Amino acid sequence: MKLSGFLGLVVASCVSIQAVSTPALAVEDRMLKELVPTGKLRVGLAYAPAPTPVFVARDGDNVHGPAFDIGNALAKKLGVPVELHVTATTGELTEAGSAGLIDIGFMPADEARKQRLDFSPPYFVIESTYLATADSGIKTMADVDRAGVKVVGIDGSTTMRAAARTLKQATVTVAKSVDEAMAKMKAGEVQAFALTHDALPKLQKQLPGSVILDGAFQTVGVAIGIQKNKPAALAYVKAFIEDAKKDGTIRKAFDGAGLTSLSVAP
Repeated sequence: MKLSGFLGLVVASCVSIQAVSTPALAVEDRMLKELVPTGKLRVGLAYAPAPTPVFVARDGDNVHGPAFDIGNALAKKLGVPVELHVTATTGELTEAGSAGLIDIGFMPADEARKQRLDFSPPYFVIESTYLATADSGIKTMADVDRAGVKVVGIDGSTTMRAAARTLKQATVTVAKSVDEAMAKMKAGEVQAFALTHDALPKLQKQLPGSVILDGAFQTVGVAIGIQKNKPAALAYVKAFIEDAKKDGTIRKAFDGAGLTSLSVAP
């Protein structure tokens, strides 16, 4: 082949590669600017006494739980460091995500939150119920909704909103954290605690004779929330969660937290 012909092929190949790679690089650049504008993945986590698919457990400056592991896996895939923002409630994460103070937050994706944030597909499905004190005599969902019954929920949580929406006679009060809600239960200030099934078994051990009620007054998916109007970031996070469900990343995170009996969302 003549040199001129060879050079022509090289130039044509370079043009072809550039035509393919330039749009891809532009999409990746846009995604990174939307998802990690500071160069770090700012991960929002809410804490509780024990890890659940929603909450992490906190020991001083250290946290552990599925949400922490999933957030780290996303940062590793992006090739960026993690900056943790740990709060007492998922309501605070909603506020931080909406304001752009965090890049991702782990929380139940109810309709109220979907008005303020965009979400990945769910990686877990929670069922909300009540933990009732022994002295309350409450045994069923119907028993909760009576005059004189006081129910506590976590301020800004989807479970609290659902309890307030569905209870007609009982009084709903809010707590700033799980620890504060449990303190109210132990002091006899309230008779029932609205929370998710997966979070209640370990809390039940702190209240002898207490009952976790069968059934659920709300079912909702747990997902990663991001600030609205970031389409490239949202597409990336959606794909990440779907891949993490398929490749075992989320299953491993659950098992590592001792949540072997819980199922990953399909």
